[in-house]
Amino acid sequence: MIVAGVGFRLGTTAEEIEALVRQAHALHDAERIDLLATEANKANEPGFQETARRLSVEAVGCTTADLRSVTDRLLTRSLRVRRATGLPSIAEAAALVAAGRNGRLLGPRLASARVTCAIAVGDGR
Repeated sequence: MIVAGVGFRLGTTAEEIEALVRQAHALHDAERIDLLATEANKANEPGFQETARRLSVEAVGCTTADLRSVTDRLLTRSLRVRRATGLPSIAEAAALVAAGRNGRLLGPRLASARVTCAIAVGDGR
């Protein structure tokens, strides 16, 4: 299972999210993307849902408790995200949670002005 975890500001467009997901996918030479993941309270955002549709993958939201459970395995920490959510990185945490058992990040998250993206691989949930 290869997962793109994303963090983004409310109202972010599919174009912005998709561009960074594709950049992260290429950077890590990932064979494919099987799933797009983010925090549960943003999983129904139109830009996120449209990105999943464009990539032909399932879009999933991860609970705060699940995101918090993997914080010791994150590679980057954002002070802004921590202030807003209490978590160090939404993208990396969502990627790890959705990647499931034996999940591991392929590298630190990438960031643009409104989006972050991390790629993780694992055995699935």
